[in-house]
Amino acid sequence: MASGWPHLPRVRRLIIDVVSDVICPWCLIGSRRLDQALETLPDVHAEVTYHPFLLDSSTPVEGVDLRERLAKKYGIPPERMFARVEAAARESGIPLDFAKITKVASTVGSHTLLRHAVAKGTQRALVRGLYEAYFFEGKNIGDKGELAAIAAEHGFTRDEALALLDDAEELRATLGEAETTARQGITGVPFFIFDQKLALSGAQPVSVMQQAISQALDEEPAAAG
Repeated sequence: MASGWPHLPRVRRLIIDVVSDVICPWCLIGSRRLDQALETLPDVHAEVTYHPFLLDSSTPVEGVDLRERLAKKYGIPPERMFARVEAAARESGIPLDFAKITKVASTVGSHTLLRHAVAKGTQRALVRGLYEAYFFEGKNIGDKGELAAIAAEHGFTRDEALALLDDAEELRATLGEAETTARQGITGVPFFIFDQKLALSGAQPVSVMQQAISQALDEEPAAAG
């Protein structure tokens, strides 16, 4: 005889580690595509954690001119690169406009706050807040005041955020974590690791993200030796 209780779908749990930098436009796009992939899988409960990668650890707090930096590094007009990235962003529904962005920002402070946001349960929201501030509003997220204001919207008090940003030991810990990531062989971002089983490099299409998630969920753990 039927019990009368509705059938509830089984919740599948997945741990996703994302290595990224918050001034990397492809990381912005990759993060959005991951979110879009997860939205199509309502039975998957994903625990997503972001880890630091520094595109340039030598960038000063005041930042440097974005166009000068790119022209010097790549030897081509930055507008060519901007057009390609903006087109990819639009495909994912992201209104990216490099006209609003003038500086390359230091991200050591951002990553320090993101590390502490894990315990608060606000890390993903803070990541989105930092992307929005930098890419959509053109703010210098290397500036402590700007960072503290953003963090205050995501579980921190302003004083708490400023204390972390002024703590040399905390900043060294962030640099150390980024160096550890680099030593593990991750040289480009975004980089996604699904349940420590499967890795994806780059801002892959949503369909590829979906396949990776499904594959990670379907794989059986390796037998103990």
